[in-house]
Amino acid sequence: MSNSSTQRIVDGLRAWIAAAPPGAKLPTNRELMAEHGASPVTVQKAMHALNALGLIETRPGVGTFTRAARAPRAVDFGWQTAALGSPHSRFPKVSSTQRSAAPDAISLHSGYPDRELLPERMVRTALARAAKSEAALTRSPVRGLPELQAWFAAELGGAAGVSPPTARDVMIVSGSQSGLGSVFRAVVGSGRPLLIESPTYWGAILGAEQAGLALVPIPSGPEGPDPEEVDRAFRRTGARAFYAQPTFANPTGVQWSPSRGRELLEVVRAHRAFLIEDDWAHDLAIDADPAPLAAQDDGGHVVYLRSLTKSVSPALRVGAVVARGPVRDRIAADQGAEAMYVSGVLQAAALDVVTQPGWRHHLRAFRNQVRIRRDLLVDALREHTPDAQLERVPAGGLNLWLRLPDGTDAERLVRDCESRGLLIAPGAEWFPAEPPGPYARVNFAGPAPDRFPEAARLLQAALEEQR
Repeated sequence: MSNSSTQRIVDGLRAWIAAAPPGAKLPTNRELMAEHGASPVTVQKAMHALNALGLIETRPGVGTFTRAARAPRAVDFGWQTAALGSPHSRFPKVSSTQRSAAPDAISLHSGYPDRELLPERMVRTALARAAKSEAALTRSPVRGLPELQAWFAAELGGAAGVSPPTARDVMIVSGSQSGLGSVFRAVVGSGRPLLIESPTYWGAILGAEQAGLALVPIPSGPEGPDPEEVDRAFRRTGARAFYAQPTFANPTGVQWSPSRGRELLEVVRAHRAFLIEDDWAHDLAIDADPAPLAAQDDGGHVVYLRSLTKSVSPALRVGAVVARGPVRDRIAADQGAEAMYVSGVLQAAALDVVTQPGWRHHLRAFRNQVRIRRDLLVDALREHTPDAQLERVPAGGLNLWLRLPDGTDAERLVRDCESRGLLIAPGAEWFPAEPPGPYARVNFAGPAPDRFPEAARLLQAALEEQR
């Protein structure tokens, strides 16, 4: 029995539940099988979907019932008004990319690759070795294991005529999100302006707001931000830093051209400012190779971040910040105050994985497998979702950025898709100001690529329903 049959049962029961009083008993599985001509598995999937939506509750040995309405107990939280004081920024809700999915849902909302794409055997072996090493019982150096620092420095390297960074310029952090927080606090400072691409990574927006920064959005087009626009923003605001993702930006997939990167780096240098380069997708290349701007700068203008979380394992929250000069020590001091040090076991395991002979082979295989998934989802959307415009096919990263028809309520679209068993992310989360239109982000490296055509049809159905 197909997933469409499951959805018909879900839709029928949702209408029944809407008209039934709280606590009403649902028809039995046998009755539903007879009514819909469905198999036991199909009926069970429908019941799981309704349970995930919070519409029913099962009482073992008794039956399944509509969820009884319970009057919430009134609690006075007024004391928190004085305790918290006036907020210095708007803190968004937990990102839609982090919500859990029902077991049978098609998950295109996450920001991580499917588990099948990760080097699982290498990670498990590395963790086992690290657990038996001295790292399991000793404190890690504040700036990280020297061998891992040296690896990140060597990976970045230096362009012709540019001195490469040394291990001393590297700080190991607990993922790039932790590193971003320290960089924002140490480099910019509370109350100060930060130039930031729009759209951009939602976690950077959140981290900057939590650090109390004043965000100055810079529109980013198919080639990246306009250097003249960035120059005007520096002059207008007196900002001393610009946060950007030159390589496979999240969510748009844009990669700056070499000439655009050089122009923007010159703008930053002319204003004696910093470029905070988030190279989150360094290991996620498909049709083009990464070329970090940090490798072109030895004057201390680029503060560079890279993480292994996406390419090694979400369980290994290990990344690095590379910076030169006094700013390096200021960031290190903030990191020491925030986290003291990163787990030596995680660092040792991460180093083990990326220095194994199979690591480069894994990256090549990863690139091929992700290319296949990207192209499958692109083809499915073009065939089955004419109402969503794919502005570009990214040369790397994990995501497709979809422009929705004008007037689309993206938040409602996300809810409607979820009720059909499809999870996507609304685009508003990636804008530091009001979005210029409705967008959605979908992850092409997620699980179940064989269901991409079904996902595209479900998205189109939800769009048509709004229309």
